[in-house]
Amino acid sequence: MVEIKSLKKCYGDRTVLDIPELVFENGTVTALAGANGSGKTTLLRILAGIIKKTEGSVKTPASVLYLPQQCYAFRGNLIKNITLSGADEKEASVLLRKLGLDNLASKKAKSLSGGELQRLALCRILSKKCELLLLDEPTSACDARGAQLVTEAINDYKEKYGCTVIMSTHSPALAVNSAQRLIVLGSGRIEADGAPSDILSSPESQWAKSFTSGWKI
Repeated sequence: MVEIKSLKKCYGDRTVLDIPELVFENGTVTALAGANGSGKTTLLRILAGIIKKTEGSVKTPASVLYLPQQCYAFRGNLIKNITLSGADEKEASVLLRKLGLDNLASKKAKSLSGGELQRLALCRILSKKCELLLLDEPTSACDARGAQLVTEAINDYKEKYGCTVIMSTHSPALAVNSAQRLIVLGSGRIEADGAPSDILSSPESQWAKSFTSGWKI
């Protein structure tokens, strides 16, 4: 379980995150949505232990994996990039096939496109087991087919390990098709929190209504 109480993140006099209380139950999938600067990445980075909170308490499981929005590649081919994380070559091949990269397995990872690199980074993450999976815009660089493969891979991983998944996204399809819960953030505060279908049909605030007005189920 992930538990947040009286969480604040400030930079000088500017408060970028202000969440009085928030709980993520074990085994659930939550999508964080909101405009740029709404606090999505800041929340994920605090949960991942990358940056420190200013105030409050945060409780997370022992094993946490985090996929940043800006992905990277190691030297060598795609197989090597995954086995460096501890997977064997057979498992690496399975992950590459699942994410549509198997035909590029021997290619240098540094030569990949943005969407391919994002899927490779996800392969590295999914080669490990965790209790909490944090994903920052996992489909942002992907085309429609790539986004579909990412969505399926995340769903399969969650079913296999029963982990809690929290992901930020600008993609209505990812939020609706993968998440049981949608949290809409605005200026670091929660503007809506509930089932995606409920929020899209009856937003809890005018800000949430405006933000999700173009979303379709």
